[in-house]
Amino acid sequence: MRKVIITIALLSSILLSGCSIMEEVNSSLEYVNEATEHINTWKDFGEEAPQMIQEAATDANAKEELETRLNEMLVEIEEFDNTEAPAIAEDVHQQIVDKNQAIQDVIENALVDGELALEKLQDSELYTLINEVTTMMNLLEELGS
Repeated sequence: MRKVIITIALLSSILLSGCSIMEEVNSSLEYVNEATEHINTWKDFGEEAPQMIQEAATDANAKEELETRLNEMLVEIEEFDNTEAPAIAEDVHQQIVDKNQAIQDVIENALVDGELALEKLQDSELYTLINEVTTMMNLLEELGS
C-alpha cells in the first residue's frame, strides 16, 4: 500500500511539473509573438516615416497624421513595456524596453507642447534606434526555436 501511495505521489509530482513546463513554453511563445508584432510595428513605421516626414513638411494634414501616428507609437511603447516577459526572455525584453525608452525620448522631444517640430524629428536618431530594435528580431527567433 505504501508503495502505491509513493508511486501515485511521484506520478502526480511529475505531471504537475510537466504542466508548469508547458505553461512556461506557452508563455514564452506568446511573448515571442507579442514582441515580434511590436518589432514589426516599428519596422513598418521606419519604412513609412521618411515619406510621412517629407509630406508633413509641406502639408498640414500630413503633419497632423504624423503627429497622430507618433502618439500611437508612444501608446504602443507603453503597452509593450508593461508586458510581462517570461523568465527566459527577460534579457531580450529589457533590451527592447531600453530601445523603446530611447525612441520615446526622441518622439517626446520632437513633440513640443503636442505640436510636432519636424526639424527635431529629422535631426534625431529615430531611424538608427528603429533599426536597432528591428535587429532584435534575431534574438526573438532564437527564443522561439
